[in-house]
Amino acid sequence: MKEYEMVREIFNECANNQMRDVFFEELTLDDTDVYIHTLFQEKQAQIEKNVSSDGAVQYDVEVAGLRQRFIFSEI
Repeated sequence: MKEYEMVREIFNECANNQMRDVFFEELTLDDTDVYIHTLFQEKQAQIEKNVSSDGAVQYDVEVAGLRQRFIFSEI
């Protein structure tokens, strides 16, 4: 298992509001893919994964018109 800091951004889709909710959490996981797919298993979500050169894993998720971003960095 690896330890991660997860940043979760929930984007506000309202017109003229560029603010977003940002949450931080420390997690111990075997696999970030499994974690993300478990969060959205009951929903029809579009999930896009990117890995940056520094090893951070980013998931862009859109479900029911709501856009979210999850960034996992190893601690």
